[in-house]
Amino acid sequence: MTTYLNATEFFDFDHPQVQAYGRELITDNVRDPIAIAQRLYLAVRDDIRYNPYVFSPQPHTFRASDCLLQGQSYCIPKAVLLGALARMHGIPARLGLADVRNHLSSPQLLEFLRSDVFVMHGYIELYLNERWVKATPAFNAALCAKMRVEPLAFNGVDDSVFQAFNGEGESMMEYLQDHGTFVDVPVDFIVRSVAKAYPHLMATVESGLSQHSLEHDLKRADATEWPSSY
Repeated sequence: MTTYLNATEFFDFDHPQVQAYGRELITDNVRDPIAIAQRLYLAVRDDIRYNPYVFSPQPHTFRASDCLLQGQSYCIPKAVLLGALARMHGIPARLGLADVRNHLSSPQLLEFLRSDVFVMHGYIELYLNERWVKATPAFNAALCAKMRVEPLAFNGVDDSVFQAFNGEGESMMEYLQDHGTFVDVPVDFIVRSVAKAYPHLMATVESGLSQHSLEHDLKRADATEWPSSY
């Protein structure tokens, strides 16, 4: 289990900013691992805004510290940040990856990906009460309110993996394939999978056009609503 407690290249809780953030979140004498995990989960879920347009194949963008410093990211870096904070506080953590289908994606995001299947959706597994428990801190509460779905809660006992339905009972997300769990971020595997699923997206990223797309969508989101979740 020690393997899942170590700082790594991507679970870099030894980074000064991650250390400071982790200490700030647990300032009292809380010792119960479940209570700590719940507090860390809510912080990462809501302090880091979800943004699927910032994907980059650059390895540093998968680090917990980069996610924290940017203040916005998508599912994988947010899961890694939660895992890094958990490891910092003595809770074993490992990254999980899966392919999912999102039935209620916004037209902008569907156009961006040209698919309603989202490969390499990231979640975290935390070892609590002698068992692994899944947690998905990707979708912040403000985004969930705009998408008419309750934000995912996490009680530290039951798996918290996705919103199956929105507020009107419409199907929202389903898991298609689980790729397993990892001690650290398998960047090459993720980038290869994304390139295979969305070759046009990788071409855009490599040509440097992704930032223009991101800025355009951010402005549009500010005027209407934030694009749908990944």
